[in-house]
Amino acid sequence: MSNPNPPTPSCPPEIHFSVADYLGGRRIDAVVGRQLRNHTRFRIHRLLRASAICIDGRVASPTQRVYPGQRIDVRLLEPPDKLLRATPMPLEVIYEDEWLVAINKPAGLIMHPAKHDTADTLVNGLQWYLDQSAPATGLLRPGIVHRLDKNTSGVLVSTRDHLSHRQLSISFQDREVRKTYLAIVEGCPRPESGTIDTPLGGTTAPDSSLVSAEPDAIAPRSARTDFTVLEKLAGCSLVEARPLTGRLHQIRVHLASIGHPVLGEPFYGPHGEIRCDRDGRPLIKPPVNPPWPTIARHALHARSLSFDHPITGQPLTIEAPLPDDFQQALAKATN
Repeated sequence: MSNPNPPTPSCPPEIHFSVADYLGGRRIDAVVGRQLRNHTRFRIHRLLRASAICIDGRVASPTQRVYPGQRIDVRLLEPPDKLLRATPMPLEVIYEDEWLVAINKPAGLIMHPAKHDTADTLVNGLQWYLDQSAPATGLLRPGIVHRLDKNTSGVLVSTRDHLSHRQLSISFQDREVRKTYLAIVEGCPRPESGTIDTPLGGTTAPDSSLVSAEPDAIAPRSARTDFTVLEKLAGCSLVEARPLTGRLHQIRVHLASIGHPVLGEPFYGPHGEIRCDRDGRPLIKPPVNPPWPTIARHALHARSLSFDHPITGQPLTIEAPLPDDFQQALAKATN
């Protein structure tokens, strides 16, 4: 982890970057806005009016356009003005370079602040982490390109700059990122490998945010998940799941739809059963003395991500070790 007390930067700090190809012909304020994602357009115009932004060594005018390869120099006379709150938290960093940060996300940590003004989410922790190595607080803003459910653990990649964020986002959209998950499921799927190719949509229950693989699902969208049973255990199985699409709750719903819910799954029961309503009230009685071990959250872990690096183009695979609760559930099922 970075030094929590970095040296005080020089005042005012400066940044220097080259114009990316895709930004050629854009106005200088728009280009600087991509780089300084915590600065509003108003703040960037103040920097322009203060002659704090140069293009190839010459002071930029507010309406000037820039072209690929030109050097942009910015003196940060004023701090960013749309800061995320930075929250110190222990983050398990499993990969890092000048463009990317990957962590092993713990179960129970949500990705973004929701309706309430909370500052204990993953993005707040990432903002704090980036601030430790940046020349100025808020200069870098975490770029989240994919998501994990609150109670799913595993690999989560964030970007440091606008170009890596753009390139990696395109890779996810074009399904060029190979995602591998591990799940402990109830029973043992038959056959032990295959593809679940069932569209997913909303449930028919009013005001529900849950997902359904049933024929009456609302606004279904195509969804595919490859799976392989890695190990048969006592009353359950360790399964590798490889989603080929990125729908909400996809792996959890797909595995439940073939009769093998993820251990600890609170909502999705076998063959389309909904176990609880949106407030967590049980709709179906849980099995008495099930043959599988208990776990306090759904036993789903994002094991690895494989993709071409958004800047260098080199193949990259990032793996996240199994968390303790997942390992303990495996050990109980093995004994």
